[in-house]
Amino acid sequence: MTRKATHAVRSKKKKNYWPRRIMVLFLLVLVGIACYLGYLVYESKNALNDITTDADPTVVVAPEQSVKVKPVAIMLMGIDTRKQTGTLNTDVMMVAVFNPKTKSAVVVSIPRDSQIELRGYNNRTKANAFYARFQAAERREGLSKSEAEKAAKIDMRVMFSKYFGIPIDYTATINFQGFVDVVDALGGVNVDVDMDMHYVDNADGTNIDLKKGPQKLMGDDALDFVRYRKSNDGKNMSSDFDRNQRESQVLGEIADKMKSFSSVTKIAGVIKAVGNNMRLDIPTSEVENMIKTYFGISRSDITFMPLEGVWKSPFVHLDDAKLEAAKQALRAKLEE
Repeated sequence: MTRKATHAVRSKKKKNYWPRRIMVLFLLVLVGIACYLGYLVYESKNALNDITTDADPTVVVAPEQSVKVKPVAIMLMGIDTRKQTGTLNTDVMMVAVFNPKTKSAVVVSIPRDSQIELRGYNNRTKANAFYARFQAAERREGLSKSEAEKAAKIDMRVMFSKYFGIPIDYTATINFQGFVDVVDALGGVNVDVDMDMHYVDNADGTNIDLKKGPQKLMGDDALDFVRYRKSNDGKNMSSDFDRNQRESQVLGEIADKMKSFSSVTKIAGVIKAVGNNMRLDIPTSEVENMIKTYFGISRSDITFMPLEGVWKSPFVHLDDAKLEAAKQALRAKLEE
């Protein structure tokens, strides 16, 4: 074979070699992605099993009753379980209705100091203290700590079902650390801090130090932003209504973060983050259905309705018109 012919064969081999190499690399990348996604599913499944330990394992949801096809109402509670305080107050309380047909939701925030005027319930108890009182009552009935916690969540759901005039299907609780871990897992949230926030309490380890203005906050600072009440010198006061607005702002930002393509690979991280800090009495299969159904929901798909009223120590007296508007919005979302 001549030198020219040999060179032609080698050139042809080179031309064939590179496409094959690229295809091999591409296949390796695909295999790697598939393995990683499989790992995410595995990790998410384990975390979901931890999160849904409050669910009744004997309950089987019929296909026509699934969250995939039927609107669902959920009681959401953020619980202060810090060891330094020893409290079980529900500092965040929301009732949310999700509709699978419209891929939308209504979220009503309840001020923590609200006076709940409802027949059969003590109207001298602030809204955020009912959960702890229900637990104490269940313990007096002889239930164990874990049993009393589950029963108290049902008690809260029943009470607010009556209060809003809608059937609330499930309860979800998350503690402070779970909130921090979720925000961190998503890489922080962009918010507009409405005032300078400075507050130190050595007794419970609180050290809030935020400047006014738009900024990205990581988990601890985002929690401080939501919780802030006042400065040590009594200035820059923050009401329940301000905190509810901040909660809505942060939740909206979390929804938008979850929607973004870059967050697809963070879903497992988010679920793992709340694994030890969140509890749902929703069956695991229904949680998976909710993730599939509402993945991609954004802030624009969620109507936030913080209840408002007048502060007359020691209670927030809710505005009747705004309360009625919230009730109608929840009912309407269930009926769409």
